[in-house]
Amino acid sequence: MDHHGFPIPARVHRVEEVVLRSRFITTLAHAPTSEAAHSFVQRVRDEFPDATHHCWAFVAGSPGSTASVGMSDAGEPHGTAGRPMLTTLLHSGIGEIVAVTARYYGGTKLGTGGLSRAYAGGVKLALETLPVEELVARAKVEVVVGYAHVDGLQRLLDELGGELEHEAYGADVRYVAHVPEVRLASFQRRLADLTVGQGRVRRLD
Repeated sequence: MDHHGFPIPARVHRVEEVVLRSRFITTLAHAPTSEAAHSFVQRVRDEFPDATHHCWAFVAGSPGSTASVGMSDAGEPHGTAGRPMLTTLLHSGIGEIVAVTARYYGGTKLGTGGLSRAYAGGVKLALETLPVEELVARAKVEVVVGYAHVDGLQRLLDELGGELEHEAYGADVRYVAHVPEVRLASFQRRLADLTVGQGRVRRLD
């Protein structure tokens, strides 16, 4: 799976529409795996147990990737809910995303074309105002430096967006850190310059 700098949902986001008296409540959320997507679908089912249908779709990978996708019409006519929802997600430019639409039937049949437009439209409407954040791939590394270079290493990690997980002090200082994948080569070069080749970096993941 490509975990390299693409937008993902920043939080759970919901919109609601009424189409010919049927109420469509569409909820989007982050879904890094198919298991997370199915878990979220169940969460929405539990939240709206009396809804007529709970239709859903997910893309548990990079934007547009069909490697890990899923969908369900949840009792609606075949192809009128899950497929248009999934198609909308695949064209959204957003990855690791799940959409669940709870529908309350309002007494007027929408027809297959009307249903497809309503389910796709709910997802589109939610996407328009969805808060997103960038997914940044990080490499887990062990870094060993002498005490004289601790401050310089910490400044380097801050500058490159690295995150410190663990530190241990002995004859030298050992750190476990997470460095953005795209900056790992730069981190290794600059650490070598900083420590005059004495610092060591070993990838752990």
